[in-house]
Amino acid sequence: MEHSSSQPTFAQSALTFGLVVATIGIGLFILGISLHSLMLVCLTIAAFSAWRLTGGDFAAIRDAMNSGISRAFSAIYIFILIGVLVAAYIQSGTVGALIYYGLEFISPTVFLPAGLLLCAFMSIATGTSWGTVGTAGVVLIGIGEAMGIPLPIVAGVIVSGACFGDKMSPVSDTTNLAAMSSEVDLYAHIRSMLYTTGPTFVIVLAIYAMVSLNFAENAMSAERIEAMTASLESIYAINLWCLLPFVVMIVLTTMKVAAEPAMIASAATAVIMAIGLQGADPVAVMNALYSGGGSGSTGIESLDSLLGRGGISSMMWTLSLALMALALGGILHGFGFLQVLISSLLTRVKSAFGLVTSTILTCLAGNMTMGEAYMSIILGGQLFGPAYDEKGIDRSVMSRSLEEGATLTTVLIPWTTGGAFFAATLGVSVLEYAPWALLNWMNPILSMLFALFGIFIFKTRGEDRPVGATAKVSAN
Repeated sequence: MEHSSSQPTFAQSALTFGLVVATIGIGLFILGISLHSLMLVCLTIAAFSAWRLTGGDFAAIRDAMNSGISRAFSAIYIFILIGVLVAAYIQSGTVGALIYYGLEFISPTVFLPAGLLLCAFMSIATGTSWGTVGTAGVVLIGIGEAMGIPLPIVAGVIVSGACFGDKMSPVSDTTNLAAMSSEVDLYAHIRSMLYTTGPTFVIVLAIYAMVSLNFAENAMSAERIEAMTASLESIYAINLWCLLPFVVMIVLTTMKVAAEPAMIASAATAVIMAIGLQGADPVAVMNALYSGGGSGSTGIESLDSLLGRGGISSMMWTLSLALMALALGGILHGFGFLQVLISSLLTRVKSAFGLVTSTILTCLAGNMTMGEAYMSIILGGQLFGPAYDEKGIDRSVMSRSLEEGATLTTVLIPWTTGGAFFAATLGVSVLEYAPWALLNWMNPILSMLFALFGIFIFKTRGEDRPVGATAKVSAN
């Protein structure tokens, strides 16, 4: 939703954007101020700039904020449902059973690459990184903690795998959105991403495999494994039936059932399992869907901490932060501050390297100021498309750059919907796991390096060159 007030000048746009970034950067990293308080200050700065454009029409500013929030309603529903799902999985013994079997069969020496592959395959199948993190991710955190592997590393592996699958899956919303915004065939978009994301995934897999070898000495003794599994058995009836809610989730999402009904069906199955299989009190189970909490104490602190999580209440900090960030993005987009900056930037782009780099960095900036990847992808597709056409570069290069700048980086920013959600679900802050989310920051860097040397910069069909052929475009 864009408003009919006068367009901001470049100076006003740069000042507004600069103040927002400086407020968050200085407040968070230097002064240690709460993100919610910083978001409030940023909202005030953006609203004041918009107020000057409208001549004091606050109703238009409120409309822009509402528009920013309304674009992410589906994400808000999923925030709540993930809290319900985690709590239901804990009550039903699903999380406990997965940890139980994981301790029995997974070695620390292969845990990290195995975790990456599991999250990647699950996310490709389901098309959702959020669902992957909220299910397999929670379990992997529990297993990794039991094995003594630092949780930021485990969380980084989970995030890398989940985002790889989300980015490459034909049933992912961001994959389809990037293709649609760029006016590119969906599978041409995915093929284009394989040229940059495929090599990155192989590199990341090798790094995690080497890091995992460092934890060979963390192999748990038979006595420790027996103690932990006995603790789980003391509060749960552990058997393969416990995995049924997880299976329901996987089956429904692979059948392309929408995320919300799939999550509700899985949670309902877990509630039935908790009451019927685990013998839990129905009232306690229903209350746990809001407040979280496990079925009892195992006597092992790390397990009790994990099994005490989940519930709608656990997502409220994340949800409130996301709502404020989305409202901020509504103002910056609705009144044209970002569009003015990007349009000015495009006049200075002269090469393929400059174009790809500008696309990726613009999406990163969009995530930082608008709070989610969807608008960054849409805005980037609208503004950069003509520039790619003018330089004879196939739009599949743009579509993959949109995903590399938007889809992958949103979870590296603490106040975005993705970053706040992943941190709350995994129990590891964004600043802690971001250095270990190797795929998320290595893929954009590799893509920019390829563009610098003219590698995998595809020409349009207009030059009688098949899409997918390497173009000879100046990178200087």
